Amino acid sequence: MPSNVSKVRNEDINPCIEESDGSRKCLDANNYNKDKCTAYFIRYKNCRKFWHGVMLQRRKEGVKPDIPTLEEREEILRARGGKPY
Repeated sequence: MPSNVSKVRNEDINPCIEESDGSRKCLDANNYNKDKCTAYFIRYKNCRKFWHGVMLQRRKEGVKPDIPTLEEREEILRARGGKPY
């Protein structure tokens, strides 16, 4: 597997794998009619925006790694009462 594919599929690096997969599956199921998958695209975009904000805050505070690990993200989402996207 090429390194960029492994990064995209690595849950510790990519917090939006589930949302990305949902978009892809929707496109597959709807013969690539993007109009039928708008909700999935919005959810993915909001996921990326949320975790990007977390990453920027962690960088500002000097927390490493910039993107929380899968375990840390689960704790963050539990503390928020679930996904905000």
